[in-house]
Amino acid sequence: MVPIPGGTSTVGGKTSTIKPFFIATTETTWEAFDAFLASGPSSKPYDQTEYAADAIARPSKSYILPDLGWGHRGYPAINLSFTNVEMFCRWLSSVTGKKYRVPTEAEWDMAARGGVAGPWKADKAAIEKQSWNVTNTDEMTMPVAKKAPNAFGLYDMLGNVGEWTTDAEGKPLLCGPTFRDPLNAVSPNTRRRWQPSWQETDPQMPKSRWWLSDAPFAGFRVVCEG
Repeated sequence: MVPIPGGTSTVGGKTSTIKPFFIATTETTWEAFDAFLASGPSSKPYDQTEYAADAIARPSKSYILPDLGWGHRGYPAINLSFTNVEMFCRWLSSVTGKKYRVPTEAEWDMAARGGVAGPWKADKAAIEKQSWNVTNTDEMTMPVAKKAPNAFGLYDMLGNVGEWTTDAEGKPLLCGPTFRDPLNAVSPNTRRRWQPSWQETDPQMPKSRWWLSDAPFAGFRVVCEG
């Protein structure tokens, strides 16, 4: 985790004041997520029960191999719904005694820009050093922290996987470019919202609330409030 000093951030034409916060230097990796999956009641790896608002549930088993065989140790966890990520943060908070959550969109934007205010001006040389995108991958995720960090010491903010956040209304929003994006589209302004195509090949009815069968670009990193 590294400290972000806070300040003002303008997202979607709205300027907000951000308090200092701590954010993970990398996207959450599979080995961290595996600990969450294996920590269910009675040592059961998965808990498919319904849950109250303040309870912690574990994902149902995915019918696909969640990491798609692309790589596990050191690779970002992918194909994750916002519910899955939210429950991970609740679990991590419970075992550490600290408050973990996903960043707000404004916090994420500030962190991704590395302290650079104003309109985003693409620096091709810097992007090539910092970003995993369609030009330097085989259209799959790569291990975290293998590219150069930004000015805050954060890795992969401009590529690899998109990262779940919450918008100004508290709704899930995936921020940032991914390994699927072309070089000229690598920008902290990239935003995506869940759509049915992210679960198009999921044969379950209803669709899984935990896994996104067609969103290998959906991952996250955490913020710690203290």
